[in-house]
Parts: sequence; C-alpha cells; structure tokens
Amino acid sequence: MNLKKKGNNPAYAIDCLLQGFKLIGRQELRKFLLIPILINLVLYSIAFTLGYFYISDLITTIIPGWLSWLEWIIWPLFFISFSIIGFFTFTIVANLIAAPFYSKLAAKTIDLVSGQTNSVEELPVNQVILAEIKRMVYLLSRMLPLLILFIIPVVNLIAPFLWALFGAWGMGLEYMAYPLENKGLLFSEQKEQAKARRIGVLSFGGLTVIGLSIPILNLIVAPAAVIGATVYFYGLSEEE
Repeated sequence: MNLKKKGNNPAYAIDCLLQGFKLIGRQELRKFLLIPILINLVLYSIAFTLGYFYISDLITTIIPGWLSWLEWIIWPLFFISFSIIGFFTFTIVANLIAAPFYSKLAAKTIDLVSGQTNSVEELPVNQVILAEIKRMVYLLSRMLPLLILFIIPVVNLIAPFLWALFGAWGMGLEYMAYPLENKGLLFSEQKEQAKARRIGVLSFGGLTVIGLSIPILNLIVAPAAVIGATVYFYGLSEEE
C-alpha cells in the first residue's frame, strides 16, 4: 500500500490511537506516565475550579440588571465559549509543560513496538519547548479569529463545524509532534508531514478531542495519544 495512502486512512489512524490506550498499561511505559498525568490532573482541576467559581460572578458583572432576563441565553453561550478557550488553553499549556516527558515516552514506545533499542535524535530540552511554543502560537493565532465567527449572524451557524475541524487538526498536530521531534523534525517540517496525511491527522485528532472532553478519561488521553501517534508513524516507516 502506498505510504501516503495508508497515512490518510482514517481507520488506520483511529486504530493507532486505540493501540495507544492498550499500550498505556505496559510496565515499560509506566514510569514515563506519572508526571504527565499529574500535570494534566492539576491543570484540569484548576480549569474546573475557575470555571465553577468565577463564571457566575463574571456574568453578573458584565450583564446590567435590566438585562438579567437574558442570563438564560448568555449562560450557555458563555459557558461554551469558556469551555472552548479553556480546553485549548489548558491542553496546550499542559503539553508545553509535559513536552520533555512526552518526547521520552515516544522514544520508549518506539523501542517497545519495534522490539529493539532504537537510536533517537534527542533534541535539547530548550528546542523541544521552543517548538511547543511555536505550535501553541500557531494554534492560538487561528483560534481567536474562529471565536469571532460565533458572534457573526448566519456565519455562526457553521462556526461549530469549523471549530470541530480546527480542534481535530490542532490536536493531531500536537500529539504527532513528539515522535517526529525524535526524528529531528521541528515544527515547520512537522506541519508538512501532517499536511501530507491530512485526513489521517484529522481522524486521529478528532478522536483525541472527544477523549479529552470526557472528565477523568482526559487525564490519560494525552499520553495515550503520544503513544498512538508514535505507533502511527512507526507503522508508516515500516513500509519505507
């Protein structure tokens, strides 16, 4: 099968993510999981707490008393907007902090699935974090214009669908970065790899987004996605 065609196969991409969940319990990978899971636990707890305690006060502050009857409309819209911003912000921040650990997890996954010790081009931590920051800027620079679509009449009807595509693409880029970094590829080259397998990346990222939106499960989705993305590229490299 053609390498590019396999990479664009949604079934293959989704199967790789599911394999990530299967492999996450393997003893060889456990020591690389604790810190990323703790980072996710802390940051998602902070996000939930901020949302729970401050959304109501913020709505009360920004809505004048004579428009209080609109709260039943504004509450859901504000909550959805906060959830979207919070989801991407806290996910990206969590990945920024955990980036060095995810790179090691991806490297160990290659050893596990190949059955041998592989040479990994370990990039300096500062380069890994810089690449993560570039990815974060790339995603945020596209997230803000998309948010504006929600307040434009008629256009706001398609905004959720555009957000779904953006979320899938963003999360696909995010988690497929780690095995590619271990090959010495930084952000600009990672984007080219992803664009060559756009449908596969969107499928992988879309399922990842769904998992990240489920409380408790979202604590392990990130490391499972790193493992799954590594399996994805390892499967493609076997055909080269």
